[in-house]
Amino acid sequence: MNLTASQVLSQLATLVDEYLLGWVLASVAVGLLAPSLAVLTVFSTPILAVMIGSISLTLTVEQFRAIRGRALGTIILVQASMPFIAFGLAQLLEVSPALTAGFVILGAVTPELVTPVMTKLSDGDTALSATALVMIGLGTVGFIPLVVAVLLAGTVRVDQWAIVTELAFAVVLPMVIAIGIRWRWPTRVSHYEEWYPSVSALMVILIIGIVTAANASLIRTAGPVLFVVGLGAVALNGYGYAAGWLVGRRFPREERIAATLSVGMRDFAVAAALLVAAGFPAAATLPAILFGIVEMTSSAGLARIFSGGS
Repeated sequence: MNLTASQVLSQLATLVDEYLLGWVLASVAVGLLAPSLAVLTVFSTPILAVMIGSISLTLTVEQFRAIRGRALGTIILVQASMPFIAFGLAQLLEVSPALTAGFVILGAVTPELVTPVMTKLSDGDTALSATALVMIGLGTVGFIPLVVAVLLAGTVRVDQWAIVTELAFAVVLPMVIAIGIRWRWPTRVSHYEEWYPSVSALMVILIIGIVTAANASLIRTAGPVLFVVGLGAVALNGYGYAAGWLVGRRFPREERIAATLSVGMRDFAVAAALLVAAGFPAAATLPAILFGIVEMTSSAGLARIFSGGS
């Protein structure tokens, strides 16, 4: 039986979506075994832009207009608690000051840039998670310095411009372009709608592999502290999911899923970059690195559960 190009692409898209968790785990393994793949880090922003742009092609202006202010405000409010929870976890685990800074910055940054993608794959409210990402991203310009001053006594220098630039080029610009394209050519764009989440999921797989490869040596040499920091990463990720799910208990299911992922997922790449810019030793980025691996794996699992995958 000969398959058409469209049928082949549909089968490949299904293969990516149905086994996303397995692909993510395989990507982590490849990154650890082939650290030379770190050279692909220079392509991170374009990959993220493709990821956000692809998932944004599934969104319409009407979906953004339908966003409820209460749901958005709740996500932002719970998000603001994350750096304080992270600080408490660091104190409980009795980690070093550098690692404490790593946890605090991780809690204070925006939701992970792939959150809208995972929300879409989870059958959640993608427009809500995308809007929360942008709103929180803009707010972090003032929020992170405040958290640093309160919890870290001003020991971390924050490059606000770096945060704004990443948000603009990796999220806002591709999102606006994609929504504009859909608005201009709705019929043509919607014809391929089933493929857009798969393209974004493929970008997720690439990103986690690249990030793991870039930090493979640090992971390998962390020693016993790796377990302690890993435990903290799992706890912070789990708390975020639980908090988002609980505060959204009266929301429609789609909004509740968006809240769960938006609070539980953190932009570990931005957190690591801020710590490096602040002059902390490489070990300070360990919470962000391990959290990235944990959240990408756990979010892929949640997407399968929320979407009813077997």
